[in-house]
Amino acid sequence: MPTFPDLKSSLDGELSPGKGQQSSEDNHITSNGRIEVERVISKKLQLKKKAEHLKSDLMRQFDTQVNDFMDSLIEESTSLEPAPVPAVFSPPMSDKERSKLKHFRPPHGEGKLFVNRRSLLDELFEVNHIRTIYHMFIALLILFILSTLVVDFIDEGRLVLEFDLLVYAFGQFPLVVCTWICMFLSVLFIPYTLFYLWAQSHSGSHSHLRLYSLLFGTLFLLYQALGLGFLPTYTVVTNSFPPASCFIIILEQVRLMMKAHSFVRENVPRVLAWCKEKNGRFPLVPQVSQYLYFLFAPTLIYRDKYPRNPVIRWGYVVSKLLQVLGCLFYAYYVFVRLCIPQFRSISLQLFDLRAMVLCVFNSILPGVLVLFLGFFAFLHCWLNAFAEMLRFADRMFYKDWWNSTSFANYYRTWNVVVHDWLYYYVYRDFLWMSQKRCRPAAMLFVFTVSAVVHEYILAICFGFFYPVLFCLFMCFGMMFNFILHDKRKGPIWNIIMWTSLFLGQGVIICLYSQEWYAQRYCPLKEPSFFELLKPRSWTSKVIMMPYLF
Repeated sequence: MPTFPDLKSSLDGELSPGKGQQSSEDNHITSNGRIEVERVISKKLQLKKKAEHLKSDLMRQFDTQVNDFMDSLIEESTSLEPAPVPAVFSPPMSDKERSKLKHFRPPHGEGKLFVNRRSLLDELFEVNHIRTIYHMFIALLILFILSTLVVDFIDEGRLVLEFDLLVYAFGQFPLVVCTWICMFLSVLFIPYTLFYLWAQSHSGSHSHLRLYSLLFGTLFLLYQALGLGFLPTYTVVTNSFPPASCFIIILEQVRLMMKAHSFVRENVPRVLAWCKEKNGRFPLVPQVSQYLYFLFAPTLIYRDKYPRNPVIRWGYVVSKLLQVLGCLFYAYYVFVRLCIPQFRSISLQLFDLRAMVLCVFNSILPGVLVLFLGFFAFLHCWLNAFAEMLRFADRMFYKDWWNSTSFANYYRTWNVVVHDWLYYYVYRDFLWMSQKRCRPAAMLFVFTVSAVVHEYILAICFGFFYPVLFCLFMCFGMMFNFILHDKRKGPIWNIIMWTSLFLGQGVIICLYSQEWYAQRYCPLKEPSFFELLKPRSWTSKVIMMPYLF
């Protein structure tokens, strides 16, 4: 291999004097390179954070749109008539399958469609992050129990496990059971018998059909008003049922009245349509077993048949009933630790604006806990337990009301069971009678019916008339329904909705608790009608207040 010594020596000679300069330049380049690398790394980190935020936003929007699309797709697919399909794609449906599918549709016109779906919380609890929130509430219950046991041990020198408040609240329970049995048996036989006789009068060639309709309709309304409306209320008032026992009877009274109305409302158009057209066989009156199933089913909309699950998961039933029991004790400790000490001290002074404001804000926490417990215990656990025992497959008792950015959406998603009844039998029937001319009036009528029923329940169960909830419904509820409407989107509106909800719960707990104390410990010497309607907590002063009850 040829070499070039002269060139090599010359190059060495030129480079050797600049070795120190080269090393300094290398250090300068190295430092500049390190700075450039750090800049690149910081830019990459910023881009990564932006990409993560963009990814989370896109996934959230995609998930919302997919859920809405799937819900609408399910509802639209169930509403489609079973059209004949070529055998190349799928075998034709049998007459039995066609008739089974028709049972899930409303008997007359458009109405609620029942499909097989799970409750939302059952799906969310499969996610570990959501499950952790459930565990946090259990931990809070444990702390309530420990604080109560420790305080009782310090005060009494022993563990106090008497649960006096629960024993008082559920007093006269045997009489409650007897009253409920009488109510249920009357609803089972009287509305069904009246409808059966009315339908039979239309099946033949009887004359004076309008007279028969007027007669049986009047009897049904009298039963709803007197037999199911007045008698249970009279029993509750005359026997002075405690609050929880009152709630059992009055809530069951309202539920059975709504179910009886739905049964008649859904089946009468079927008979009238047959009488008008006279086509085919006379429509069969629903069997007693179908009506009995409806009375226990967790829905207020009647259908001859509902989608059913193949098996009963008894472990699931037991877990839901235990959760209901746990929520009951949770509410007990909320009242014992957060409500009784506060109102025991407030009741010793006259009405004062500063004390009232402090009371409202101090009542927000127990009010919100009671709201969550009521929702979870009844709308999720109780209804799912009965749905599982009856193999009732449509478990959409509520929707994601906690994501609502408007009160209009909150009213629709908080309690789907009651909302469906109000929508189909109050709102839509009002529009039908007004020929769809008065939609605002129909909405106002729905709010009025809901507010009156809620206030009726509280007035009977608490034993006094104090229309706080009615005013919240009719004033702030109506106002927020139009101000915070469905066009309001974004997180800020969800925050406003939650703030208003929290404040409303604080007002309800504060005012009703104060009035409860005043009614129990400040009796009127000469009560007049005006004095009975006037809130007693505004002018009364309690001298001695050992217990809430």
